[in-house]
Amino acid sequence: MYALIKREIQSFFASPMGYLVIGVFLTINGLFLWVFKGDFNIFDHGFADLASFFELAPWVLLFLIPAVTMKSFSDEKRMGTMELLLTKPLSLRTIVLGKYLGSLLLILMALLPTVLYVFTISDLGNPPGNWDVGSTLGSYLGLVFLALSYTAMGVFASSQTENQIVAFILGLLLCFLVYYGFEGLSSIGIDLAYLGLQYHFKSISRGVLDTRDLIYFTSVAVLFLILTSINLKKR
Repeated sequence: MYALIKREIQSFFASPMGYLVIGVFLTINGLFLWVFKGDFNIFDHGFADLASFFELAPWVLLFLIPAVTMKSFSDEKRMGTMELLLTKPLSLRTIVLGKYLGSLLLILMALLPTVLYVFTISDLGNPPGNWDVGSTLGSYLGLVFLALSYTAMGVFASSQTENQIVAFILGLLLCFLVYYGFEGLSSIGIDLAYLGLQYHFKSISRGVLDTRDLIYFTSVAVLFLILTSINLKKR
């Protein structure tokens, strides 16, 4: 599996697209948090915390992760290497996990530089070093678990087609529906918000770790990985 994960990461950085996707993620967050005037701007917010970042990041990841995962299986199908991959002494489950973990590591690499925001917030605090540790750590953990779910949905979308653009759109739609769709239904009187990713992300972001939230994110990821394996097995 290690070789498959390494291959996935190398293929991503073999083209400028890999650097571009991560660069766009960091640039969008940086501009909204530190440059553009508005609700997300930390200087305009008046408090030295990263609440704006954790409100914005799930929406940016909603676009970023499908862009990373769109080529996971669709590219293999388009280039005719899927059959070659299946002839390797690897189980279908190992192949799916390798693709999934490779994409997930790339997302975590994109999130890692944002830890610098914590040091900036710490310096901006009054007095310096006065920032909400529990809420910040909880929110970062929430982003990691959110990435787990988004990535599984993106890999599943990629297994549906050999067209990368279709895979991206399908992944984007899946992530949006599962993240915000149930919250949207609640606004029209159908209380299903607890079934959505946003509800559980907000719960973890409060700094209180609830096993129900962790089980939810893990279950969503496992569900879509199983669906990916079933889909590939049928094909």
